[in-house]
Amino acid sequence: MAVRTPDPDPNERDDDGTPRDPLRGLGASFGSGAGGAMGHPLGDGTFGSPAPGNAANPAWLTDIELAEARRRLPILYVEAVPVRTDGVGAVTQVGVLLRATPLGEITRSIVSGRVRYGETVRDALFRHLENDLGPMAFPQLPPQPVPFTVAEYFPIPGVSAFHDDRQHAVSLAFVIPVTGTCEPRQDALEVTWMSPEEAASDTLASEMEGGRSTLIRLALASVGALR
Repeated sequence: MAVRTPDPDPNERDDDGTPRDPLRGLGASFGSGAGGAMGHPLGDGTFGSPAPGNAANPAWLTDIELAEARRRLPILYVEAVPVRTDGVGAVTQVGVLLRATPLGEITRSIVSGRVRYGETVRDALFRHLENDLGPMAFPQLPPQPVPFTVAEYFPIPGVSAFHDDRQHAVSLAFVIPVTGTCEPRQDALEVTWMSPEEAASDTLASEMEGGRSTLIRLALASVGALR
């Protein structure tokens, strides 16, 4: 099953209602900078130039441009396996999302999303954890986040354990403890807390998208929770 990670909304706004800077979005990484999108007049037809109705986000890629970028370039993602731990730091529960895809499918997944242009990996992790789990999840990011693995998603099945029919994606994967209350938002419908044994089961694997059951097992192995 194809991975359907949520893509940022070009019209999304900050908490105060101000339109977010498009240069923080992925689209700005293609055609920006010297001679890039910001140097093009409105709707001049060049790659990355703003559409006439999208002047508030002048560096944002259209759907066609994003598809073209995905066809030509690897895209950087972060993914997070949310966990709860006991007093000595051992993993007791794993959070798995129930998610609706743009195609109307219901699948199991983990926190994931693209890294924006000019955004640190740490900030990208925090943003996607807050987007998917809600502002009261209180993720405990380490001072220096280090991925437990790098997952490579390919549009051709069988190249690796991970598959995404839209693109070649390179994903930095992390195990992140959360201590607060999780209230899923955006296209995440709910978060189910499972024991490590349940999270590593074949039953869950059959419901996971894009080979992410392998990612969960690698996560559990990295923290000594895979029995």
